[in-house]
Amino acid sequence: MHSSIGLADFVKEIKTASNTWMTNSGNFPAFESWAEGYCGLSYSNKDKAMIVDYIKNQKEHHRVTSFEDELRSLLIEHGIEFDEKYLFDD
Repeated sequence: MHSSIGLADFVKEIKTASNTWMTNSGNFPAFESWAEGYCGLSYSNKDKAMIVDYIKNQKEHHRVTSFEDELRSLLIEHGIEFDEKYLFDD
């Protein structure tokens, strides 16, 4: 993503376009909507192979580790302070 593009605007565009496509395509009958929030993390280009591999295996990975636990671990690992009450919708 180019540094001149704001993350919030980028995510909004992706969610809007994909929501329209998923709703109208008929391929995702159980899809209702995206979650309200999002988390954006950046990685170096040298990590590209690792990220692609992770995405390919994400479904299996989340059978062992919940999304919530994984996000907490990432935030802690990278020294990002957070308040649990704002982290997830309940």
